[in-house]
Amino acid sequence: MAGAAAEARPRLPGLRPVILFIHGFGSCGWGEKSLLLRRYFGLEQVLAPDLPFRPEAAISRLRGLIKRYPISALIGSSLGGFYATALNGDDPRPTVLINPVVKPHELLARYLGPQQRWCDGAHFEVGQDYLKALIRLQREQLRAEEHYLVLLQQGDETLDYRQAASFYRDKEVIQTAGGSHRFDHFEQQLPRISDWLHGASDNP
Repeated sequence: MAGAAAEARPRLPGLRPVILFIHGFGSCGWGEKSLLLRRYFGLEQVLAPDLPFRPEAAISRLRGLIKRYPISALIGSSLGGFYATALNGDDPRPTVLINPVVKPHELLARYLGPQQRWCDGAHFEVGQDYLKALIRLQREQLRAEEHYLVLLQQGDETLDYRQAASFYRDKEVIQTAGGSHRFDHFEQQLPRISDWLHGASDNP
């Protein structure tokens, strides 16, 4: 699917660093984006866990993985982009965001009640406590030393891409016309992501 680029299997510099991929709301670690990343960078260099449903449990799991593995970079999609940004408030790492949600408590207020994870049919609930947990993770501003590559598609039918463009305006933001919240043709972004991660590693 990634074509000739997938066959190149580039390696990031350093001592076998690991990319931590953080999936979005109602998704799983073994989704299309994580599979493309694993094919491109190598299976052993991309960690893509299924996260607990509750925000505080998801963040706790991610922090535990960061302590356990040599995580050199984060890649977050949608709600995963919000989680990645929250994690960088403690210990920033080069981070790629794919159609990230900026204020998920506002977005998910429209989805209160029972939910079902698309990949395996598992059920979970979005209630007021869920929204309050997201508010506690909210950051109002970013520090200068945080490095982000933000990939936005203006055809996102779920999020207003302008919110992310504004919040991450001092970082590297790439906007493309059309597309969708799933981020159409994500495989075409893999060389850009690889080059950016190399540059971020060379210039911490």
